Amino acid sequence: MTGGAHGIDRQTPIGSQPPAAPLWLLALMTFSGTLAMHIFVPALPIAAAGLQAKSGTMQLTVSLYIAGLAVGQLFYGPLSDRFGRRPVLIGGLALYAAAGLAAALAPNAIMLIGARLLQAFGGCAGLVLGRAIVRDTAMPQETARRLALMNLMVTVGPGLAPLIGALLASTLGWRSILYALAAFGIANLLCAWFLLPETGRRDGYRPGTVLTSYRKLLASPVFLGYAIGGGCATTAMYAFVAAAPFIFTGALHRSAQEVGLYLGMLISGVWLGSMLASRLIGRITIERLLVRANLLSVAAALALLIAVLTGWLSVPLVVGAMFLFALGAGIASPAALSQAISVDPESIGAASGAYGFTQMVVGAVCTALAGIGDNPALAAALVLSGAGLLAQLSFWRATA
Repeated sequence: MTGGAHGIDRQTPIGSQPPAAPLWLLALMTFSGTLAMHIFVPALPIAAAGLQAKSGTMQLTVSLYIAGLAVGQLFYGPLSDRFGRRPVLIGGLALYAAAGLAAALAPNAIMLIGARLLQAFGGCAGLVLGRAIVRDTAMPQETARRLALMNLMVTVGPGLAPLIGALLASTLGWRSILYALAAFGIANLLCAWFLLPETGRRDGYRPGTVLTSYRKLLASPVFLGYAIGGGCATTAMYAFVAAAPFIFTGALHRSAQEVGLYLGMLISGVWLGSMLASRLIGRITIERLLVRANLLSVAAALALLIAVLTGWLSVPLVVGAMFLFALGAGIASPAALSQAISVDPESIGAASGAYGFTQMVVGAVCTALAGIGDNPALAAALVLSGAGLLAQLSFWRATA
C-alpha cells in the first residue's frame, strides 16, 4: 500500500527489518481508546439532564463503551495479521473520529449510546495495534522496554482525563467533550496516514482467520499463563478503584474530595513501576522480573487484607499498600504483555487482541466481585489477594 507524505511505499519488503514507528505516535493511538472512557464520566449528570434521560441509561455510555473495547480487540489483531497494521489502524481511527462526531450530535440518549459503542470499536484499534507495532519492530526484551516507556506516557491519561472532562463540561457543555474526542481522532488519523509505516506482513485474508489464530493461542499454556496472569496482576486493580470511594468515605470517614487525591497516588505507583521496568529490563530476565514484581503486589494485597481483618485499617496503610500493589503492577504490565505477544510470531496481532480482551474481562469480573457484601474494604482486599495469587500461579506455569 502506498500513501502518506511524498507517496512513500508503506509496505515492508519480505525478509527486511520493519521500519520503526515513533513511540510517541503509538502512545497517542493507544491513549485514544481509554481517553474516551475516562473523560466522559464527569459529564454524565449534565448529559442526563440535557437529554432528559435517567442516570442508569446514561451509565450505559460508559459500561457499553468498556464492553466495546473488550470485544473489539478480538477482531483487530487477526485482521491486522492478514491485511497489515496500517490500513486496519487507519480504519479504526476513522471510525473513532466519525463516531465521536455522531455522539456529539446525538439527539437522544439511545443515539448517544450507539455512537459511543461505535467509538469504542474504533478506539480499541489503537490499544491492539499500538502494542503489535512495538513487537513488530523489536525483539522481545527491547519490546518490553519500549512497552514500559509507552506505558509511562499512556498512564497519564486516566489521571488527567476526568479533570479535563469536568472542565469542558462545566465551561463549554457536555457535547464539547465529544467534539474534542472527534478532533483528537482526526488528528490521530492524519498522523497515522503521514507518519506511520507498515510494520506487519500482509498475506491476504482467508476464511476462518480469526478463529484459527485464537485456536492456536488458546491451545498454548504459555500464552494463557501470561494473559491470565497479566490481567490478574494489572486490571484486578479496578476492584479497589471501584471500592475506594466507599472505603475512604465510609470506613475511614474522609471527605469525597480526598478520594481523587488517593487514587491519583495509585496511578503514580503504576507510572513509577513502568519507569522502573524500563530500567530493569536488560539487567534481569523478563521472567524473573515478572514474578518478583507480582510478589510485591501479592504482599501488598495480603497486608491490606490483614489490616482489614485485624481492624488496623487507616488511610496511610491503605494508600501505602495500594501504592506498592500499583508499583508491582506497573513493573509487571509491560513484561507480561511482551511475553504474551511473543509466543507466536505469526499471530502477534491476535495475541495483542486476546491479551487486551483478557485484561478487560478480568477487570470487569474483579470490579463486580468487589461489590459483593456490605464491607467494601474486605471485598476489595480479598479480590486483590486472590487475583495476585492466581497471577503468580499463572506466571509460574508460563515460565515452567
